[in-house]
Amino acid sequence: MSRGRRPVTMPPRWVRVRRGYAAPGVHGSGLAPRLEHRSGPFAGSLDDWHLQVAGTDAALPDYDLEDDDSFDVAGHETVYRRFGHTVSGVPVLSDQWLWVVDGIAHLLLGTVATEDYEDYCDVFESVAETFDPDTGRPSRSA
Repeated sequence: MSRGRRPVTMPPRWVRVRRGYAAPGVHGSGLAPRLEHRSGPFAGSLDDWHLQVAGTDAALPDYDLEDDDSFDVAGHETVYRRFGHTVSGVPVLSDQWLWVVDGIAHLLLGTVATEDYEDYCDVFESVAETFDPDTGRPSRSA
């Protein structure tokens, strides 16, 4: 995959930060809403990826799973999860989408202070809907 190209389109004006993107401005909670996309080789199925990620997430402080479902997003089988936890003592909600396409596991994570969730959940979903695992891949035609 080409550097700088992601299989999701981040919101305009969001700033690049360590391990993701953050909404600009000052936020009452002290935490800026964040989006992060990670990917890497994975030899298992989407179910395997789901179990691996869910096990890791369960160790988060004050973890509370609210939703865990599978459906189609952008033409790809997708696992969607929403869970609460805390970051630096602030209650947050995270929306998470998981995909496995052609041996590559993808994770998109949007995290926001619980009090601001309604203002950002549609932004997170709109980014998930841009998922295109072929973005940045070399063309297979010669």
